[in-house]
Amino acid sequence: MNAVKKSPATSFLDSNIWLYAFTKTPEKEHKRKRRLAKKTIGESNVVISGQVINETCVNLIKKADLSEEAIQALISSFYGKYSVVEIEKNVLIHASQLREKYSFAFWDSIIVSAALSAGCKTLYSEDMQDGLEIEGSLRIVNPFRSS
Repeated sequence: MNAVKKSPATSFLDSNIWLYAFTKTPEKEHKRKRRLAKKTIGESNVVISGQVINETCVNLIKKADLSEEAIQALISSFYGKYSVVEIEKNVLIHASQLREKYSFAFWDSIIVSAALSAGCKTLYSEDMQDGLEIEGSLRIVNPFRSS
């Protein structure tokens, strides 16, 4: 009898997940978060948005002093490996509606809207309310929360 391999769930990953995965510091807590970020990336059919790519790149330029060549390679890698939601009118309008209903910050509402538009069931983020269910279909999960 062959074992059926369960396919990973489609999940949207916020920029903070990528930043922990891509940066190294000697702090114990950062190392723990880096390990969990990499695990989260590996266990998901990943969806991101142009906004997440932008936020990740700008922070890696500032914090990790990445060269433009490295940034260009990273951008190409994101588009080559993952589904990317482009921020279009419908995403922005829905983000506005989400801000009204859930009191999200401006940028967070766009991330939530992009995740919903891609049909994701989980949004991994350190910065939003862990466990919040949005529109009955998307759940925010902080992969770094202590159990």
